[in-house]
Amino acid sequence: MRVPVVRKSIKFTPDSRRVVARYFMNGYERTQQMVLRIMTLDEKQVLETLEQTLREFARRHRNISAVFFRHCEKIKPIIEAMQIDYEAMSLNRKMLIGSYCTMEYAIESAAIFNPSIVEDFDQSGLEMGEKRVIISFRATGEGHISSIVFRRGILDRDNNLQIMKIGHHIDKAEIEHKTLFNKERFLTKLLEMHTQDKYIDQIMQDLPDEFEFAVLKNTLKTALSDPLIRQERRVALEEILWLANSFYDLQFKHDSDITERVIFPISDSESRGIEDARFVRFTDDDNSVRVMATYTAYNGHAILPKLISTEDFYSFRVMPLHGEGAQNKNLALFPRKIKGKYAMLARIDGVNNYIMYSNRVTQWNNPVLLQQPRYTWELTQIGNCGSPLWTEEGWLVITHGVGTMRRYCIGASLFDLNDPSKEIGRLSEPLLSPLEDEREGYVPNVVYSCGAIIHNNSLILPYAVSDYSSTYGVVDLVELLDALKKSK
Repeated sequence: MRVPVVRKSIKFTPDSRRVVARYFMNGYERTQQMVLRIMTLDEKQVLETLEQTLREFARRHRNISAVFFRHCEKIKPIIEAMQIDYEAMSLNRKMLIGSYCTMEYAIESAAIFNPSIVEDFDQSGLEMGEKRVIISFRATGEGHISSIVFRRGILDRDNNLQIMKIGHHIDKAEIEHKTLFNKERFLTKLLEMHTQDKYIDQIMQDLPDEFEFAVLKNTLKTALSDPLIRQERRVALEEILWLANSFYDLQFKHDSDITERVIFPISDSESRGIEDARFVRFTDDDNSVRVMATYTAYNGHAILPKLISTEDFYSFRVMPLHGEGAQNKNLALFPRKIKGKYAMLARIDGVNNYIMYSNRVTQWNNPVLLQQPRYTWELTQIGNCGSPLWTEEGWLVITHGVGTMRRYCIGASLFDLNDPSKEIGRLSEPLLSPLEDEREGYVPNVVYSCGAIIHNNSLILPYAVSDYSSTYGVVDLVELLDALKKSK
């Protein structure tokens, strides 16, 4: 007998009105030609064209003129290579050039899916039985480029969700890249990425044990500018640059609402998207709290597992994950240490669930097999649907299984609190399967989640509907745990 799930009527659907001002570079030569044409305009023409652009777009973006200026700065080397005195150019002309290097991108025009939910840091001003929450989504737009967006809401005592009003302007973060690297750890990660040794040695051999990002970047750019470079070497050097660009901090403005903050692909390793962030509220041994998430960076050819952390949802730190256990998708961090070590779920072979432990939150080795597909609805693969949830009866792990016709269903398992390698119970039937009206979407026949929470003795389970939209369901926790304990 299946455990009942109360599906709620709230729907999160794609909204093509939510746009971000994105940098647009149309190739070196075409950019040169564009700049030359703008340089033929007198200052009156420059001002008139800029003012017309601002009239049409200023209300759609926060401080769009600053965006134009930043985008002009990005092509400053091209302008200076044309023997144009960049410093002598008027601010209006720079902003106009920047406007031609800008395009709007509808971040969630195609889909808003694979949600995860965490308790908000701020729980003030609530009534008994209420909880303020933050829900993350994978938003997808043109070209299937994925980013992370947020919604804030309040769960009431009846587990109904009231979503706060969405802000008008999408805000991209200021970026600060890591400036100093440890050579040994950097080389280890390159080997894990299977970058060819001979090309690594050519670039890295002369660098000190602690080297600067700028030095490595300049060395790589010089090597990549060789017109006779072989394709094999180009790929290897781009992978080195890809890794170096993958360490950075994000800072959002404090006058932005959380619904206006988008974590958009920034580094080359994320050029095709940021996939399936699994957010979890992590409590350390000293009772300090931060929110962390694992996600998959994708550049169109390869994936790179990453960790993002924040203490306020304004500042974020992004780092790649290392080790033999950080080699695939579907990583999910436990919300606290177990016997003094971080713990992580993974699906390193694409089929089975694994568990691993580490003294460092970014270093993962020695994965141990935890679960294999057992039931007919999961015989293709089994994986997690977000971080484990602590209950008095054990670690509750929401899982996903793939069965016939590549149908995704959601299941549940229970593991020992002190030794999560010991399975207490596992549902033989799905907790959640696609209903008839949930089957249609970008990827049909899929229900999927990236993280749930417990509230008022209920499991609050946000889930995606066929990789297009999202909603949530509620499960009585006592009934679920009882079913899991009886399932052995």
